Amino acid sequence: MIMPYICCFFFLSPSPLPLQTGDGCGHMVVYQDSGTLASKNYPGTYPNYTVCEKKIQIPQGKRLILKIGDLDIESQKCESSYLTVLSSSTIHGPYCGNKMPVPKEIILDTNEATIHFESGSHVSGRGFLLSYASSDHPDLITCLERANHHVKNEYSRYCPAGCRDIAGDISGNIVEGYRDTSLLCKSAIHAGIVADELGGQINVIQQKGISRYKGILANGILSQDGSLSDKRFVFTSNGCNKSLSLGDGVISNSHITASSSWEETSEIGESVQWSPDKAWLQVQGISWASNHSSHREWLEIDLGEKKRITGIRTTGSTMLKFNFYVKTFILNYKNNNSKWRTYKGILNNEEKVFQGNSNYEDVVRNNFIPPIVARYVRIIPQTWHQRIALKVELIGCQIMQGKPSQSTGVTVGKEDRTITESIPSEETSLGLKLTAIVVPVLVGLCLFLLSGICISLNVFCVHLLLLGCWKQIKQPFVRHQSTEFTISYNNEKETPQKLDLVTSDMAGNSYIF
Repeated sequence: MIMPYICCFFFLSPSPLPLQTGDGCGHMVVYQDSGTLASKNYPGTYPNYTVCEKKIQIPQGKRLILKIGDLDIESQKCESSYLTVLSSSTIHGPYCGNKMPVPKEIILDTNEATIHFESGSHVSGRGFLLSYASSDHPDLITCLERANHHVKNEYSRYCPAGCRDIAGDISGNIVEGYRDTSLLCKSAIHAGIVADELGGQINVIQQKGISRYKGILANGILSQDGSLSDKRFVFTSNGCNKSLSLGDGVISNSHITASSSWEETSEIGESVQWSPDKAWLQVQGISWASNHSSHREWLEIDLGEKKRITGIRTTGSTMLKFNFYVKTFILNYKNNNSKWRTYKGILNNEEKVFQGNSNYEDVVRNNFIPPIVARYVRIIPQTWHQRIALKVELIGCQIMQGKPSQSTGVTVGKEDRTITESIPSEETSLGLKLTAIVVPVLVGLCLFLLSGICISLNVFCVHLLLLGCWKQIKQPFVRHQSTEFTISYNNEKETPQKLDLVTSDMAGNSYIF
């Protein structure tokens, strides 16, 4: 029974055009744990006489889950146009037309499979769209699922990587919620809950609808204005999405600085300063504008202290007669006495270019996944309309000392990792928190850490060859039974190793770093 299907891969049906291996693949985003694949031109008509073959793989030891979101192939007998899923021991399909019902879910016993799509001569048909994930995510959905497909008022689902560019409207925004006809995963990317490159878990609450939904541009997706609906949905999050204040809350030249600013002479001969202090979005009136428009211009924000920054909102000049705005920008950040670092993409080590504004007045939001932990942020315009002009607002929250932050469901890639933990006092429970006891010999230990030497003492056993990644252990080093310090990890190429700091009560006479 298997041989007829295998032969199909090598059989060339009589046709005026030969099969062109690989030219039938369309939208494709794959990550280590999930992904999305579609035929060429989806949801438009797929090409004649084409093949798309793609091997997908998840980590070893996990089972592969596939969900076919859409299948529309113009073939009744699956002779020349079909979709198959091949694993090491099984062939699922062929699927086409009405010959074989398409399963809602395919669970394989292996961690890899080959998706094979082939087409002959046809007139219409969208082709296919499917999503996959590992068995860690049995609640996987496809990019095409909408909120009104679900009955429960509260539920959790897993969105695969690659849903941002799938055709389908969404209406609403993260503040007011989304119309229940909106695509779930695309809305989650728009809201900054998950990153398109990674996918992730979403938690949804359905609520009573509202009379109007306002559309905005966020994270590269433009949501539409929506009309009255019976229901809407919102996403739950860790709450780190509030407007950040600047220092003591009073805007001054010390909080926002710039490379230059424009001095305009009005129609009545008055001087108008487009200065950096006007760049904060909460300040009414004109924006900051640079004196010259070039890639050397920047706007810098000092938050007064280190904070967790999860996003940025931008707009242009806000003035009809001055149609100025920034189209794209990159972002640098740093802390006290550290070097500027460029925010980079999740799946590569290249600087991330954010999509900015398309007019002078609408507010655009971009989220940072993973978030930034910094005091200083510098925005560097890359492209602009007429003149560089900008109003900004940073989104995030305070860093909670001694409390582990809630997970966003995102695996941190090659970004900067900064960990700030509070070391409890003797009266505090040490069970679930990062804990350390700083004893007098820690001063001597520090000298060995800086030289990268592995030492073994009666009190400490130190293994310090973490790929040369130790950069900084901040003061205070005081001779108390407990204290608080900050560890900063700044290695771009390697993932951080596990760090266990235990007390003598927990480990006898040994301390493990």
